[in-house]
Amino acid sequence: MGRAVSRRAAVEFVRSCIASPLNLALTILVALLLWQIVPPFVEWAVLDASWRGTASGDCANQEAACWVFIHARLGSIVYGTYPQAERWRVDLAALLAPLVLALMLTPWIRRAPGRGLAPILLYPVIAGFLLCGGAFGLAPVATADWGGLMLTLVIAASTITTAIPLGLLLALGRRSALPFIRFLAVAFIELVRGMPLVAVLFMAVVMLPLFMPAGVEIDKLLRALVAFALFNAAIMAEVFRGGFQAVPASQYEAAQSLGLGSGRTLLLVVLPQIVKVAIPGIVNTCISITKETTVVLIVGLVDFLAAIQAGVSDPAWLTGEHIRSTGYLFVALVFWCLCFGMSRLSRRLERRLATGRPAA
Repeated sequence: MGRAVSRRAAVEFVRSCIASPLNLALTILVALLLWQIVPPFVEWAVLDASWRGTASGDCANQEAACWVFIHARLGSIVYGTYPQAERWRVDLAALLAPLVLALMLTPWIRRAPGRGLAPILLYPVIAGFLLCGGAFGLAPVATADWGGLMLTLVIAASTITTAIPLGLLLALGRRSALPFIRFLAVAFIELVRGMPLVAVLFMAVVMLPLFMPAGVEIDKLLRALVAFALFNAAIMAEVFRGGFQAVPASQYEAAQSLGLGSGRTLLLVVLPQIVKVAIPGIVNTCISITKETTVVLIVGLVDFLAAIQAGVSDPAWLTGEHIRSTGYLFVALVFWCLCFGMSRLSRRLERRLATGRPAA
């Protein structure tokens, strides 16, 4: 069945490419452009690239990619300066994430969605304990030693898990019948949305310590996480507001006719419909959050991109532009895989939650 659908979709796509003279001309133009771009890129990135070695001297061909650079500096690119003997803790925390996601998709959770709160709430605590340490025999690791891809994923994951519930609360506050609550929610959303993320991050990381009492110091990473969470909570609030507006008033009236209170109406009737409508916007915001994590390098946090930049600035690797190009290509591929994976997960959730269709 799946193959038949895929074959039919492919046939429809080919027909659309030649459906009219204009479509045919555009198809030929795109094919010529791909012919001019793709083969040289494959030749530079794969066929003529240097794959084996441990130093920049092993990349003799400066007209092709040097994947030796990625292999030689993979530890610092992924973990930053996290102690090498403790990196198993980062790997364990990373392995637990797909297990939690797989648990959330099991029929046992789908039959009672409330059961999914436990793994969602427990995973950040367990992952944070593994990364920080300081108890039960785990050596403490300061957040200043966190970096590379690990830091990027920590910022993205923590921002997503905090911005979604905060955004929902702000959206509810914006619809509150109490004028004071509604005013505070609207003021926060409009103020934060009207500022660039860089400004919010700068105020949290650079300016906030200037107003703290003497001797009081808040961790830099924690300040950055709070800035990301507040900024993206305002964005999420607008996504949820669109979901609220998509629910017709008849749904509220039907719930009231059944004797449901406002709380049960929200949890049992309104929120399930909002989730279906808001999934594309939520995932789009999550993708933006993942890409926006690169701005933390301006406040001294060594994220994934900063780790690559530190590598290409190493005197041992200042042998040509092919080193820098390979590093940035690697960053682009990793971010593309992360964002594409989230978009595919979004499509699957949309199909699973589609009204009138059985779960996959």
